[in-house]
Amino acid sequence: MAAPFITHVARNPRSALDLDSFPGNLQFTRSLNLELRHPVTFFVGENGSGKSTLLEAIAVLAGLPISGGGTNEVGAPHGLTEESQLADALRVGFKQRPKDGYFFRAELQAHFASLLDARKLDPEFGGDPYKRYGGRSLHGMSHGEAFLSVMNNRFGGGLFILDEPETALSPQRQLTLLALMYDLTREGKTQFLVATHSPILLTYPDAHIVSFDDAALPSISFTETQHYQITSGILRNPETYWKHLRESS
Repeated sequence: MAAPFITHVARNPRSALDLDSFPGNLQFTRSLNLELRHPVTFFVGENGSGKSTLLEAIAVLAGLPISGGGTNEVGAPHGLTEESQLADALRVGFKQRPKDGYFFRAELQAHFASLLDARKLDPEFGGDPYKRYGGRSLHGMSHGEAFLSVMNNRFGGGLFILDEPETALSPQRQLTLLALMYDLTREGKTQFLVATHSPILLTYPDAHIVSFDDAALPSISFTETQHYQITSGILRNPETYWKHLRESS
């Protein structure tokens, strides 16, 4: 099954980047030419490799708010005030534009919850701000419950960009997210782009996994990821890992 919406991300040759400062000093930006072939794509790599930076730029170029949310939140006073530093240097190729979309930023979901609460108290806001997110304040739930309430109620047909969605989810709830993603993509009308450190999420069948540990952004298999290798290794043989950790401390 092919990606229904975004199929290509590349450097914009008309836009210059300072290679000595962020984000131009991220190695992948110099020759970025990434094809997105599948309905589910994962960005993996070490902290600071640029996964979230690229994901953020793609979200902005898709018309989604930099601080997270859907098109109704573009310009809303929550989260970040700055602009994407990479978006102007990129081009995104669309097979077709999605009718709906959402940028899920785990680090800013509390800000998004506060935005919904502010809308509830605003006499000029028409309708119920909680309607599409589970029917009640996200602040009245645990962190993980709030994440799942957004995912279960807001995700549907369209483009969904997720930055480390596993942050507040237990292993069992990560499986719930996987099942939701699978159900939504079966009809070919939903696309997920996900930056993650979760080996559980990376088990998604036939997902496109892009490694940011190499400037060429190669496609790799689940078992080639450091996430899998380290997690499986320490679970199989914790004594060996702890021997090394004790000796290096």
